[in-house]
Amino acid sequence: MIGIVDYNAGNIKSVERSLVALGIEYKISKNPSDLSDVDRVIFPGVGEAAFAMDQLQKSGFDSFLKDFAASGKPLLGICLGSQVIFDYSEEGDTQCLGLVKGSVKHFSSVLPETEKNLKIPHMGWSSVDFVKNLPIFDGIPNHSDFYFVHSYLIQPENPDVVAGYADYGVKVPAVIHSGNIYAMQFHPEKSAQYGLALLRGFSKC
Repeated sequence: MIGIVDYNAGNIKSVERSLVALGIEYKISKNPSDLSDVDRVIFPGVGEAAFAMDQLQKSGFDSFLKDFAASGKPLLGICLGSQVIFDYSEEGDTQCLGLVKGSVKHFSSVLPETEKNLKIPHMGWSSVDFVKNLPIFDGIPNHSDFYFVHSYLIQPENPDVVAGYADYGVKVPAVIHSGNIYAMQFHPEKSAQYGLALLRGFSKC
């Protein structure tokens, strides 16, 4: 059973439709206690980091996610959910969950001068280079395309947690893997067959 965290900032319906299409059992809740018995958690997100953290703190999902991560059960962050698992985001000068060491910076803080003309947000399909051999990648060709929408860039303290990169003026950490924690900067639920394959792989990891 997969639990989906609903904190008023998630791309809930698209994730739900994807799990239905895959025939994966799930439940969605705004109440952490409702997800106390799930085996895995998906933490989606669309929006702004400061608002997301405010909602997580008000609902108690901040403590729930920290405890769930500490339990060793698989946790997947998507888009904004992939960013606020880190320590800090420049977006709204926000202290985040601290599940993985690192920060999140605006593209303008990271892009070299020669790439400052790139359109931000990074929006659309980009290929991802898998640099780790993870079971969730089974059946997915390397350099497959996934759908991105983001203005902020994950900057992990330890680059070894990056399992896949995209390229948008700089190397974009696209997939994070740290123990039982997975995170995808792109939207697997909007990335056609290979995005669904990733969600299927997460349901089995």
